Amino acid sequence: MFRHIEVYISVGSNQHIKSSNFGLLAEGKYKGRKVLILKPDTYMNLSGNAVKFWLQKENIPLENLMIIADDLALPFGTLRMKMKGSDAGHNGLKSIQEQLQTQNYPRLRFGISAEFSEGRQVDYVLGKWNEEECEKLPERVEKFSKATLSFIFAGIQNAMTSFNGK
Repeated sequence: MFRHIEVYISVGSNQHIKSSNFGLLAEGKYKGRKVLILKPDTYMNLSGNAVKFWLQKENIPLENLMIIADDLALPFGTLRMKMKGSDAGHNGLKSIQEQLQTQNYPRLRFGISAEFSEGRQVDYVLGKWNEEECEKLPERVEKFSKATLSFIFAGIQNAMTSFNGK
């Protein structure tokens, strides 16, 4: 399993995943609410194209958008949810901000730490988890999934209070 985090959140038994414009799209209903999960298939520095396309196509307001990203600045497994913020050097977030023309959208960051040698960032991000990380990863992904569902059903403020830093 590569270090770059990919989280799949079950959205109920009615879900289906399809290849669509700009990526893979999972659509389903959970507790009566429609949930869409997009995994862009563009290069990371073009992921804003996918986000903008689906926001417009589905008429989704920004406050209902949750961008999920890995974060080198956070220790492994740390969750940090915010209502807005800068791209902090993350090319995917930079692309999204350029396309949406705002920094004001919710995001959930998953810490992958910064245990790489100078100039080896790409190799690190695309590398494999170490043994200790592999042991802890299932529990962290479970917590991450619960934080995302909390955002969907309880709102950003409640989700931040319940999950930030945990």
